[in-house]
Amino acid sequence: MARLLYLQSGGPTAVLNSSAQGVIETARAQGVTVCAAANGLTGLLAGQLYDCNAATPAQVSRLGWLPGASFGTSRQVLAAYDEAPAQWAQLAAVLQRFDIGYVLLNGGNGSMETALRLGELAQRFALPLLALGVPKTIDNDLEGTDFSPGFPSAAKYLASSLREVTHDMRSMGRGRVFIMETMGRHVGWLAAACSLAAAEGEPAPLVLLPEVAFDEARVLQAVQQRLQQDGYCAIAVAEGLRQADGRFVAQMHADAVYGHEQLGGAGTWLAQRLQQVLGVHAHVALVDCQQRAAMHLASATDARLAYEAGAACVHWALAGQGGVMAGLQRQGDGWHAVPVPLAQVAGLERTVPAHFIGADGLSMTPAFARYLRPLLQGELSIPYVDGLPDYQALAWPRLAG
Repeated sequence: MARLLYLQSGGPTAVLNSSAQGVIETARAQGVTVCAAANGLTGLLAGQLYDCNAATPAQVSRLGWLPGASFGTSRQVLAAYDEAPAQWAQLAAVLQRFDIGYVLLNGGNGSMETALRLGELAQRFALPLLALGVPKTIDNDLEGTDFSPGFPSAAKYLASSLREVTHDMRSMGRGRVFIMETMGRHVGWLAAACSLAAAEGEPAPLVLLPEVAFDEARVLQAVQQRLQQDGYCAIAVAEGLRQADGRFVAQMHADAVYGHEQLGGAGTWLAQRLQQVLGVHAHVALVDCQQRAAMHLASATDARLAYEAGAACVHWALAGQGGVMAGLQRQGDGWHAVPVPLAQVAGLERTVPAHFIGADGLSMTPAFARYLRPLLQGELSIPYVDGLPDYQALAWPRLAG
């Protein structure tokens, strides 16, 4: 039987390896030989593969609590054939050499485009190959699925962290402003998640999204009101905060703020505006990679459904169904995986819908809270060694070929 190839692509998440675990355990239970690309498409093109069948069941199960991408990842994508015919031929040769019959690509919207092109590659080079997509991105911008695995865990980390900082601010007297800058260059799902930082009856953070054009007067007025009413103000800002003309706020004001043409952090820029206009000092936290790596605060719901998405793709592939992504469809209090054609999701980007954004453009609606809260439920039981998480990396043997 042909081998099944698993490939991690794009930025890691806290539960990316949970999908890998679902793929490997399900395929091995079906008697299928499994391998994985070293460092995503980059390693695949170089013929660098790992032998997943050589791992013990205990080693594979460790994937369920390891953050990052255990096999390595890259942001390289497969260009269109007309742009890179030599790359396509090279990739086809590697797939033939290792007798790959199935490719499961675990990534975001750009990776789904690569998965779609792998199906085209199979036709162009007459390869007996099925390509499927396993969804993953903390940005939560994949179409065709209720949520993207990885997002709930990042959202849980951000909301928890901002909730803790809010207690810190209240402890230090009046006049405190804290700005948390999240990832999200084009969509604001992660910043929106910070709205859940406020416990019931407490003021929610101000939320600045790329989906809402930045209105400086409105924001400054809201900050002043919070300081007068509550004595402190928490703000969550997406890195991709934009002006009405589409330019990043940090980029637009690079000359005035930094003295040179360079895209700076939206949080730092906003803090400087608060200082310049209101005379208010703000602390800024650029969360960066922590939001996607925080396995200690991962959502158990997220990890379980990431596993199920990987497992579902194996079953579909072995049943002869390719060209689809595992969409996670919400039904009542649960979710189930459904095959969604890659052509309907590849390269597309899902923004935060208007009905999730408050009328003031600085808050989230109860509908958003109802959407997100179920995704945050449950905590993983992570083993600890000497007081720290047992995140010992797995060593995968190379596949000869």
